[in-house]
Order: sequence, then structure tokens, then C-alpha cells
Amino acid sequence: MLLVCRFSVAAADASRFASRAHRALELLGSAEGFIDGQAGRSVDDPQSWILTARFASIDAYRRALSPFEVREHVIPLLSEADTDAPSTYETLLATTDGITTHHTSLLADQLPPPSP
Repeated sequence: MLLVCRFSVAAADASRFASRAHRALELLGSAEGFIDGQAGRSVDDPQSWILTARFASIDAYRRALSPFEVREHVIPLLSEADTDAPSTYETLLATTDGITTHHTSLLADQLPPPSP
């Protein structure tokens, strides 16, 4: 499960936002099923930021959001994300060490595996 949140951050607020994103990734990173996370800023538009996190499953993502500290620090940050696009995605293709793996969709209308 992939979480992708986009943020518009004024230049004057960049340092504070980076600190909040750091804390959010620390808290999410301590959850069982957390794979990895990143926060970054666009090189084309310094006011455009992104926070991503990968989890082993949708259940792991949901469990990661339940501790009190997460609800206190992470949920308020995520609520400030731009909402013009979806933020949660299922992983269908992943490449590690040059090998691409197809993952089964969790949706009812599953996509067939891509042809080689």
C-alpha cells in the first residue's frame, strides 16, 4: 500500500513543515508493516512538497494510523495535504534488484498481469 500526499508549503513555513514531516515519518516508521517513507520538495516548484509511505498491506497502514501519537501529530499533517488527487494506492508492480514483480490487486476488477 502506497500513501502519496502532496502539500503546498510557503517558503517561510518550509523548515516547520520539514520538521513535522520528519516526525510523521518517525511515528509511521515505528509501525509494524511499515516499509519505507520519504518527504521531499519539488526542484521545479519549491512550494510543492510530497510525503510518501509504503506499508505491507492496507491493514498495516490502518493500524499505523491508530496510536495516539500518530493521531496527535500525523493525522493533522495529512489533513493539510492537497486533495485534488487520491492519496492511497495499491502496489501493482514493483522492481527490486532489477526484477519487476506483479502484485495481485485487492480490487474486485483486478487487472491481468502485464505481458512480458
